[in-house]
Amino acid sequence: MNQDQNPYQFPDSMNPPGSGSGTAIGTLMGKTYALLAATLIVSTIASIYGMHSPFAYEHPFILMIGSFALLFAVQYTGAHRSPFAVPLVFLFAGGMGMMMGPAIEMYLRMPGGASIIAEALGTTAAMFVGLSAYAVTTRRDFSNIGGFLITGLVLAIVVSLLNIFLLHIPALQLAIAGVLVLVFSGLILFDTQRMIRGGIQEPVLLVVGLYLDIINLFMALLEIFGGNRN
Repeated sequence: MNQDQNPYQFPDSMNPPGSGSGTAIGTLMGKTYALLAATLIVSTIASIYGMHSPFAYEHPFILMIGSFALLFAVQYTGAHRSPFAVPLVFLFAGGMGMMMGPAIEMYLRMPGGASIIAEALGTTAAMFVGLSAYAVTTRRDFSNIGGFLITGLVLAIVVSLLNIFLLHIPALQLAIAGVLVLVFSGLILFDTQRMIRGGIQEPVLLVVGLYLDIINLFMALLEIFGGNRN
């Protein structure tokens, strides 16, 4: 094997219709997945800190608003290829991690909590790898499912909020988590194909989409596994 060959490079004959060359796709995938791995590490460290931080427990709405603000900042700077985009994506990942810390701590306190988290992590990793591999290798086009998935996500969030504040039906919350698993699985397919078919060429923007898919898939699975044990 040529030492200069990109390990992510695909033969041009394997590229889906509408995609770029194998070298360009491989380079973009390498940068995207390396940055994605780094953001997940930052989130993991931040969530551990958040589990023990009074601020994370006492001011969740500040963390939520801050994370949304950072998300918009990342999208703006990423779209303009600003040098601030990468530092901002790490700040965003850190804020998201801190926000998840108290929720993860809650599951850890449940009977068998460590195994619940391990199952959710393992299932998330397996699903991400499997779905990503399928999106890369299939010639099926998932570009037309984005609007449907976003609509499903919005509806699930609205019903979830109604259930939290008004209905208080545990079984409904589990059903919503199941819907979210399907939605974010579809978004992994959608976002991966945006990378390999040339829909987005900026790694930071691709990372934000895939990062949110993974984090939200993990939290939905955590709710399902935790709900089944509780």
